[in-house]
Amino acid sequence: MRVLLLGADGFIGRRVADRLLAEPDLQVTVLGRRDSADIRFDLTAGSPGALSRFLDAVAPQVVINCAGATYGSSRTLIRSNTLAVATVCEAIRRSREPARLVHIGSAAEYGPMQPGAPIGEGTEPRPVGPYGVSKLAGTELVLASGLDAAVLRVFDVVGPGAPPASLFGRLADGLRRALVHDELQVRMPDLSGYRDFVDVRDVARAVQAAAVSAATGVINIGSGHAVRARDAAHLLVRASGFEGIVAEDGRPALVPSQGGEHHRAGEPRPLPEPVPWRQADVRTARDRLGWRTQVPLEESLGDVWLETACRV
Repeated sequence: MRVLLLGADGFIGRRVADRLLAEPDLQVTVLGRRDSADIRFDLTAGSPGALSRFLDAVAPQVVINCAGATYGSSRTLIRSNTLAVATVCEAIRRSREPARLVHIGSAAEYGPMQPGAPIGEGTEPRPVGPYGVSKLAGTELVLASGLDAAVLRVFDVVGPGAPPASLFGRLADGLRRALVHDELQVRMPDLSGYRDFVDVRDVARAVQAAAVSAATGVINIGSGHAVRARDAAHLLVRASGFEGIVAEDGRPALVPSQGGEHHRAGEPRPLPEPVPWRQADVRTARDRLGWRTQVPLEESLGDVWLETACRV
């Protein structure tokens, strides 16, 4: 099967590329802005017509779009997560043999939800902030395109290769610096929210499963479990061997523990996060893709630390 992969240099895209390139039955072509790409093309600046000519030359049966931006100005997010998606959809429509499209969406598209309840694909999205809005707009473009397309709405991705600006990329780097310089405290933002963490290698498996399936529409990709970010952070702290304290913004510094929430009588609790709860209903992924997570959160965060500790 011929596959065109977009965004192979990103956190998710790198793992997807590794998995696809290891499959002897797949012929993978990478399109992107860097010299390492087989085809140099900027989705935020190139025209649908130019991209469609590349599609005709490669003749992929599946296009996998892992391209996009997680951080940056509103303009950057809209260009990367919305305009670029419009270019991809239009180019596929114009191509001689329109390919199946597998697009990476985000749980940020849902916005705040009722604590305690898993989020199903039929939930009305109400994103907060430019990132969630730009990703939702991209998803809506895919769904309205008329293409054979699946949107994998990925929840909170962790694992080796986590970006330095991500929650656990930041914590791992802070722990490494603290250990090197004999510091006794690492500062972090508020960690009281609950998140559905899924390993990036499991996400890559989901992408591969979606590429060869007939499933269309939105499909949640997550663990199906909500974990307090603070408890997940303690797993990373324990893997590092750091014996100091983790101080959260707006919260007294706490000694790392085996889990659970620390709170002293009379002390104010931290202000709630904009999205305090995130948990995926993953029945669609299980039933339509035959996909389940395989990498436990503790192993995933342990690998984050191992990669960070080896960094020069």
